[in-house]
Amino acid sequence: MSRVGKSPVTVPQGVDVSINSTQISVKGAGGTLSVAANALVNVVNDAGKVTFTPADDSREANAMSGTLRQLVNNMVIGVTKGFEKKLILVGVGYKAAASGAKLNLAVGFSHPVNKDMPAGIKVEAPAPTEIIIKGADRQRVGQVAAEIRAIRPPEPYKGKGIRYSDEKITIKETKKK
Repeated sequence: MSRVGKSPVTVPQGVDVSINSTQISVKGAGGTLSVAANALVNVVNDAGKVTFTPADDSREANAMSGTLRQLVNNMVIGVTKGFEKKLILVGVGYKAAASGAKLNLAVGFSHPVNKDMPAGIKVEAPAPTEIIIKGADRQRVGQVAAEIRAIRPPEPYKGKGIRYSDEKITIKETKKK
Protein backbone atom coordinates (compact mmCIF):
# COMPACT_ATOMS: atom_id res chain seq x y z
CA MET A 1 0.00 0.00 0.00
CA SER A 2 1.12 3.57 -0.64
CA ARG A 3 3.12 5.03 2.25
CA VAL A 4 1.33 8.36 1.94
CA GLY A 5 -2.06 6.66 1.69
CA LYS A 6 -1.51 4.66 4.90
CA SER A 7 -1.58 7.67 7.22
CA PRO A 8 -5.04 9.09 7.94
CA VAL A 9 -5.96 12.76 7.56
CA THR A 10 -6.83 14.32 10.91
CA VAL A 11 -9.73 16.75 10.67
CA PRO A 12 -9.39 19.70 13.08
CA GLN A 13 -12.24 21.31 15.03
CA GLY A 14 -14.49 23.48 12.85
CA VAL A 15 -13.80 21.59 9.61
CA ASP A 16 -16.51 19.43 8.06
CA VAL A 17 -15.62 16.62 5.62
CA SER A 18 -18.52 15.12 3.66
CA ILE A 19 -18.06 12.07 1.47
CA ASN A 20 -20.47 10.78 -1.16
CA SER A 21 -20.08 8.54 -4.22
CA THR A 22 -19.06 11.34 -6.61
CA GLN A 23 -17.06 13.84 -4.55
CA ILE A 24 -15.34 14.64 -1.27
CA SER A 25 -16.08 18.12 0.13
CA VAL A 26 -14.21 19.98 2.86
CA LYS A 27 -15.86 22.99 4.49
CA GLY A 28 -14.16 25.32 6.94
CA ALA A 29 -13.43 28.94 7.81
CA GLY A 30 -11.41 29.44 4.59
CA GLY A 31 -14.24 28.29 2.31
CA THR A 32 -15.44 25.10 0.68
CA LEU A 33 -13.29 22.87 -1.53
CA SER A 34 -14.16 19.62 -3.26
CA VAL A 35 -12.43 16.91 -5.24
CA ALA A 36 -13.90 14.14 -7.37
CA ALA A 37 -13.98 10.77 -5.62
CA ASN A 38 -12.30 7.84 -7.33
CA ALA A 39 -13.82 4.35 -7.58
CA LEU A 40 -10.38 2.78 -6.95
CA VAL A 41 -10.21 4.24 -3.42
CA ASN A 42 -12.43 3.54 -0.41
CA VAL A 43 -12.75 6.63 1.79
CA VAL A 44 -14.03 6.42 5.37
CA ASN A 45 -14.62 9.33 7.77
CA ASP A 46 -14.79 8.30 11.42
CA ALA A 47 -14.30 10.43 14.54
CA GLY A 48 -12.20 13.18 12.99
CA LYS A 49 -9.96 10.89 10.94
CA VAL A 50 -10.34 10.24 7.22
CA THR A 51 -8.74 7.00 6.00
CA PHE A 52 -8.01 5.96 2.43
CA THR A 53 -7.65 2.33 1.32
CA PRO A 54 -7.25 0.91 -2.20
CA ALA A 55 -10.38 -0.85 -3.45
CA ASP A 56 -8.31 -3.66 -5.01
CA ASP A 57 -4.69 -4.79 -5.28
CA SER A 58 -3.91 -2.97 -8.53
CA ARG A 59 -1.00 -0.58 -8.85
CA GLU A 60 -3.35 2.23 -9.96
CA ALA A 61 -5.55 1.87 -6.88
CA ASN A 62 -2.48 1.94 -4.64
CA ALA A 63 -1.15 5.11 -6.29
CA MET A 64 -4.56 6.77 -6.32
CA SER A 65 -5.06 6.17 -2.58
CA GLY A 66 -1.93 8.22 -1.80
CA THR A 67 -2.87 10.90 -4.32
CA LEU A 68 -6.43 11.29 -3.02
CA ARG A 69 -5.20 11.33 0.59
CA GLN A 70 -2.78 14.18 -0.16
CA LEU A 71 -5.43 16.15 -2.09
CA VAL A 72 -7.84 15.91 0.86
CA ASN A 73 -5.04 16.82 3.30
CA ASN A 74 -4.23 19.91 1.21
CA MET A 75 -7.92 20.88 1.22
CA VAL A 76 -8.08 20.56 5.04
CA ILE A 77 -4.94 22.72 5.41
CA GLY A 78 -6.32 25.17 2.84
CA VAL A 79 -9.62 25.80 4.63
CA THR A 80 -7.88 26.18 8.02
CA LYS A 81 -4.59 28.02 7.36
CA GLY A 82 -4.56 28.68 3.62
CA PHE A 83 -1.63 28.68 1.21
CA GLU A 84 0.56 31.51 0.01
CA LYS A 85 3.28 32.10 -2.58
CA LYS A 86 5.68 35.03 -2.51
CA LEU A 87 7.15 36.54 -5.67
CA ILE A 88 10.01 39.07 -5.90
CA LEU A 89 10.52 41.58 -8.72
CA VAL A 90 14.18 42.19 -9.63
CA GLY A 91 15.06 44.97 -12.04
CA VAL A 92 15.37 48.74 -12.26
CA GLY A 93 11.89 50.27 -12.36
CA TYR A 94 10.09 46.96 -11.86
CA LYS A 95 7.14 47.40 -9.52
CA ALA A 96 3.80 45.86 -8.62
CA ALA A 97 0.62 47.33 -7.18
CA ALA A 98 -2.41 45.37 -6.01
CA SER A 99 -5.84 46.97 -6.08
CA GLY A 100 -8.70 44.71 -5.12
CA ALA A 101 -8.72 41.64 -7.36
CA LYS A 102 -6.29 43.18 -9.87
CA LEU A 103 -2.52 43.18 -10.02
CA ASN A 104 -0.79 45.97 -11.95
CA LEU A 105 2.77 45.27 -13.06
CA ALA A 106 5.41 47.53 -14.56
CA VAL A 107 8.11 45.09 -15.65
CA GLY A 108 10.02 46.76 -18.46
CA PHE A 109 7.41 46.61 -21.20
CA SER A 110 6.19 49.70 -23.05
CA HIS A 111 2.80 49.18 -21.38
CA PRO A 112 1.62 48.20 -17.89
CA VAL A 113 0.47 44.62 -17.45
CA ASN A 114 -2.85 44.09 -15.63
CA LYS A 115 -3.73 40.64 -14.28
CA ASP A 116 -7.18 39.78 -12.91
CA MET A 117 -7.23 37.29 -10.03
CA PRO A 118 -9.66 34.36 -10.16
CA ALA A 119 -12.28 33.87 -7.45
CA GLY A 120 -10.83 32.64 -4.17
CA ILE A 121 -7.37 34.13 -4.76
CA LYS A 122 -6.19 37.26 -2.94
CA VAL A 123 -3.15 39.25 -4.00
CA GLU A 124 -1.14 41.74 -1.94
CA ALA A 125 1.81 43.96 -2.72
CA PRO A 126 3.28 44.97 0.68
CA ALA A 127 6.30 46.51 -1.08
CA PRO A 128 6.66 47.65 -4.72
CA THR A 129 8.94 44.69 -5.43
CA GLU A 130 6.97 42.01 -3.55
CA ILE A 131 3.82 40.09 -4.48
CA ILE A 132 2.04 37.73 -2.08
CA ILE A 133 -0.64 35.40 -3.46
CA LYS A 134 -3.00 33.77 -0.93
CA GLY A 135 -5.84 31.29 -1.21
CA ALA A 136 -7.36 28.07 0.10
CA ASP A 137 -6.76 25.96 -3.03
CA ARG A 138 -3.08 25.00 -3.26
CA GLN A 139 -3.20 24.19 -6.98
CA ARG A 140 -4.82 27.50 -7.94
CA VAL A 141 -2.38 29.54 -5.80
CA GLY A 142 0.55 27.81 -7.51
CA GLN A 143 -1.00 28.23 -10.96
CA VAL A 144 -1.62 31.97 -10.50
CA ALA A 145 1.93 32.42 -9.19
CA ALA A 146 3.31 30.56 -12.24
CA GLU A 147 1.24 32.72 -14.61
CA ILE A 148 2.49 35.93 -12.98
CA ARG A 149 6.09 34.67 -13.11
CA ALA A 150 5.63 33.80 -16.81
CA ILE A 151 4.91 37.47 -17.62
CA ARG A 152 8.64 38.24 -17.15
CA PRO A 153 10.67 35.17 -16.11
CA PRO A 154 14.17 35.78 -14.73
CA GLU A 155 16.78 36.09 -17.45
CA PRO A 156 20.14 34.31 -16.99
CA TYR A 157 22.60 37.19 -17.51
CA LYS A 158 21.49 39.85 -15.01
CA GLY A 159 18.74 37.95 -13.19
CA LYS A 160 16.08 40.57 -13.97
CA GLY A 161 12.46 39.45 -13.89
CA ILE A 162 9.82 37.99 -11.59
CA ARG A 163 10.99 35.09 -9.40
CA TYR A 164 9.77 33.05 -6.46
CA SER A 165 11.16 34.21 -3.12
CA ASP A 166 13.05 30.94 -2.60
CA GLU A 167 14.21 30.58 -6.22
CA LYS A 168 17.94 30.64 -6.96
CA ILE A 169 18.95 32.02 -10.35
CA THR A 170 22.29 30.88 -11.76
CA ILE A 171 23.83 33.86 -13.51
CA LYS A 172 25.69 33.03 -16.73
CA GLU A 173 29.01 34.57 -17.54
CA THR A 174 29.01 36.86 -20.58
CA LYS A 175 30.87 35.92 -23.75
CA LYS A 176 34.56 36.86 -23.77
CA LYS A 177 36.53 37.95 -26.80
